[in-house]
Amino acid sequence: MSVSLSQIQDPIATEMEAFEQKFRASMRTRVLLLDKIMRYIVKRKGKQMRPMFVFLSAGTSAGEIKEPTYRGAALIELLHTATLVHDDVVDDASHRRGFFSVNALWKNKIAVLVGDYLLSRGLLLSVDNGDFDLLKIVSNAVREMSEGELLQIEKARLMDITEEVYYDIICKKTASLIASCCAVGAASVGGAKDVVERMRLFGEKVGMAFQIKDDLFDYGEEEIGKPVGIDIKERKMTLPLIYALNKSSWLERRRIIYIVKNQSDKPKKVREVIEYVKASGGIAYATEVMNRYISDAMDLLKEMPDSVYKTSLQQLVVYTIERTK
Repeated sequence: MSVSLSQIQDPIATEMEAFEQKFRASMRTRVLLLDKIMRYIVKRKGKQMRPMFVFLSAGTSAGEIKEPTYRGAALIELLHTATLVHDDVVDDASHRRGFFSVNALWKNKIAVLVGDYLLSRGLLLSVDNGDFDLLKIVSNAVREMSEGELLQIEKARLMDITEEVYYDIICKKTASLIASCCAVGAASVGGAKDVVERMRLFGEKVGMAFQIKDDLFDYGEEEIGKPVGIDIKERKMTLPLIYALNKSSWLERRRIIYIVKNQSDKPKKVREVIEYVKASGGIAYATEVMNRYISDAMDLLKEMPDSVYKTSLQQLVVYTIERTK
């Protein structure tokens, strides 16, 4: 990796530190059990990529970062964390990013209530401060994420996801969140409508590339970030597989789909699907599409004024694609 995350963060290091303190304070509550869970959630937070996109987008849009930017970043973290807590309940997941999930430690009933609490804190944060434009952006992203999850569930049963439907799913499930980060950043510093929309589109392109990169991890040579073949084991239709199936004969397509549907618990069969996708050009095609989204994202940034924020934002895009987990 040519540039480290700490180097990318350099122009917003002070703001990120201040945000961390503000966010921790916003999570405090007088209910002891809830406070304990809030501290646990804060402790297990990862690379803070979402706040970074918010702050860097704000700086890129206006050359400065204002108080509403902190609230916008907190709003995204609160609402997104709420969806993750609920997702773990839906998926019956016991771990997230190497930590036990909230539902694994405190059971489903408490996890659902914690998710509701986080959602309400986010809503009140915006309403109390009159940040209705930011609330609209983030609420729309949460709606799209829910639609994307349901669309994927609907299509996964039949395994009839076309490339067009796949793009629709990942745009809603993944890209909408990064798009909202960038739009919130621009809106929080009073960016004009066209600037907010430009930053939203930029985030959407990055989000699309981010998800395709995640798909490609499934076909890696070693387990980096997530287990190789996990998407196949979970019967997820990703871009490399969709492309390979579209290039297959009817008989080959039926054979691969049968393996994914009925034999994905067998490592040898999963490896067979991985090798088939590689041989069919699925990896090369997905990589090409990913790079196209990155190129489009970078083009959208070209018209923004040069600044240390813009440079770091460009570096953050490269980091998301070169990452190994």
